[in-house]
Amino acid sequence: MLTVVHGIAVLLSLGQEMKTFISSMLERGSLARAFVAIISIAGLWLPLSPAVAQAWPSRPIRLIVPYPAGGAADLHARILQAPLSQLLGQQIVIENKSGAGGIIAFESVARAPADGYTLLFGAGAMTVAPSLYAKLSFDVVNDFEPITTLVLLQNVLTVPADSPLKSVPELIAYAKSHPGKMTFASSGVGATPHLTVELFKQMAGMNIVHVPYRGDTPAYLALMSHQVDMFFSTLGGGVSYIRGGKVRALAVSSQQRSPILPEVPPLADYVPGFNIVSWFGLLAPKGTPAGIVNKLNSAVRTLLAKPEIQKAYLDLGSEPSTDTPAEFRELIRSNVKTFAAIAKAANIKPE
Repeated sequence: MLTVVHGIAVLLSLGQEMKTFISSMLERGSLARAFVAIISIAGLWLPLSPAVAQAWPSRPIRLIVPYPAGGAADLHARILQAPLSQLLGQQIVIENKSGAGGIIAFESVARAPADGYTLLFGAGAMTVAPSLYAKLSFDVVNDFEPITTLVLLQNVLTVPADSPLKSVPELIAYAKSHPGKMTFASSGVGATPHLTVELFKQMAGMNIVHVPYRGDTPAYLALMSHQVDMFFSTLGGGVSYIRGGKVRALAVSSQQRSPILPEVPPLADYVPGFNIVSWFGLLAPKGTPAGIVNKLNSAVRTLLAKPEIQKAYLDLGSEPSTDTPAEFRELIRSNVKTFAAIAKAANIKPE
């Protein structure tokens, strides 16, 4: 329908001979021929419209990272920055816009022009936001155009290196026989590692006390000094402690083993159906043209197939992974629903 309207508009700018030709067909009852003519004209002229003729990208692209420089999200974004700039032929400019757990960045991108020149380096944490904040000025599912995930981020269950608990079944049995006696650290209330343990508690029927810290490092220090009994951290934040023998890894949070710690079993082996995996990925403001979204998706897929980029992400404790925009949207939708259910069961109320 839009093509027909465009074709009619184009007719108004044509010469008198073409107008006479179309009019004569309509007068003769040749409605079908007139329709075909309009469609043909629209097809010929549409590529010449300014919006279509202007190649994207024609200027630098801002990539908004919702956390400080030097943090996990920032390090992941900078691996992509140079190769994506080269592939697109325009500079990717990273802007760290931290604050309010990423909310400031999420809001700014949701309100940005949908022209492909402002992108969000999104994090799985944004799917937790609806469960933590009573009022958000954006809709996580509907106010962004998902482009693709970049990496999947597992969490890993750890205990002190000298803990008598050497397996998940032993930990569950001990927690059940000592209700309310065991403690678990988290990197912050409402963070995905915290909600991972809450789901573990719910599915395994355990009563374990939460002790929140500000980030992975202080939580690991508390674990190693036996101030807490267990810690479910991000895999990237825990891999150096695990490989250094400072803590013992009992399980990862997905349904499959991680290529980063292949010797560590998935928690689902002991708690059937358990599966919590976070992510980093690219998103754009709602309404960004599908052509731009698809071009970015294709570019990232090309880069993620390169062994050197895969290795760079694996070295950070992340698993390279891409998907289609539709699959990414469904992942976001599913995450929002899952974390909302966990938060409700754990009585974590939105502020």
